Amino acid sequence: MNYSFKRRTFVAGLAAAAAVPGAWSQPAWPSRPIQLVHGFGAGGNADVIARLVAQHLGEQLGQSVVVDIKSGAGGMLASSHVAKSAPDGHTLVLLTGAHTASAAMRASLPYDPVKDFSFISTVTAFPFAVCVRAEHPAKTLADLIKIARTGSDKVSFTSVGVGSTQHLTGELLGGAAGVQLLHVPYRGGGAPVQSVLAGEVDLLCDTLTVSLPHIQSGRLRALAVTSATPWPSLPNVPPAAVTLPGFEVKSWLGVAGPAGLPPEIVQRLHAELGTLLQNPQVQRTVANAGSATAHITPQAMRDMVQSDIARWRDVIARRGIQIQS
Repeated sequence: MNYSFKRRTFVAGLAAAAAVPGAWSQPAWPSRPIQLVHGFGAGGNADVIARLVAQHLGEQLGQSVVVDIKSGAGGMLASSHVAKSAPDGHTLVLLTGAHTASAAMRASLPYDPVKDFSFISTVTAFPFAVCVRAEHPAKTLADLIKIARTGSDKVSFTSVGVGSTQHLTGELLGGAAGVQLLHVPYRGGGAPVQSVLAGEVDLLCDTLTVSLPHIQSGRLRALAVTSATPWPSLPNVPPAAVTLPGFEVKSWLGVAGPAGLPPEIVQRLHAELGTLLQNPQVQRTVANAGSATAHITPQAMRDMVQSDIARWRDVIARRGIQIQS
């Protein structure tokens, strides 16, 4: 090959590259470690799943994925941080169902819960267990509703805070049953389940991560699960829909990035999460936490977030819950 031909070939290559916007300026993704941010405490369900996703996603991408906890305000600090980050695929957030509950409960947020995010996929989905202490007179959900309807003594329920998904699920349950339940909120942690075990509050409506160990030990009695069908972790516990037709609540964890994430990065992340969620080790870990793997399209996740926000806003309006500033 002569020098003249080599030079013409090189020049042609330069021209072709120049015709593609950003061909020289866009480094391969990911070009540095990825931050996976979440807004809840170390060791909790969100943290366990975030670290599971980070480990396997990092192995698949050939780049470190580092979990960064920015706890506070029901996950809003983490969401705000990611919403304001550069949309380059190196900062992601593990959202929870609290993302939609906060959007419904707050008069204002430092971000738009839909428009400021590029949704990628959910990773897990799970119901809540409706439980009472073992000594409680209610043996079934129908029993509990009957007690609440007597009006002699209000049935109380607890949650990890006003406006939490657990709070709004309890309100939805009361509304579906046509009864008024007394909400007793706590500031997260183990206080809600301990208050039910101690007999200070009647009802716990919480994740299986929280409730299952106490159900298995016999200290809590599960009256129902909020999934439409029986849940694998509690196969003998009926769905609430058996007593309250149409009742269903499932919460979730999912991955998103800031708005404007390039479509090719969204598509790559979506595909990598799909591969990750087919991993038997991942599926076992998720199942042991009382959840199920759940891989959906970016558009389906966006639609779900919008639908959940609308649903919780309706519950808040119907139950006369005060919006928070």
